[in-house]
Amino acid sequence: MMNANYSYPLDSSWSVEEIETVMAMLRTVEDAYEVGIPATKVLEAYQAFKKVVPAKSEEKQLGKAFAQVSGYELYEVVKAAT
Repeated sequence: MMNANYSYPLDSSWSVEEIETVMAMLRTVEDAYEVGIPATKVLEAYQAFKKVVPAKSEEKQLGKAFAQVSGYELYEVVKAAT
């Protein structure tokens, strides 16, 4: 991990529930790197995440922003789980 004290890249227009869903996905990515988790858990979190962030371009932007602050790649975790 690059920096233990970073902020999640979130959209202020999201509802509290949507923010929680996106944060759950980003925590899943962290867990995948730090402790390892079952692919099914990654895919479940990703499925919920895609309801909040359906556009591939927005997903890529969010993944890039998260990678810049954390060093963890959203795409790589999802790709490994599929």
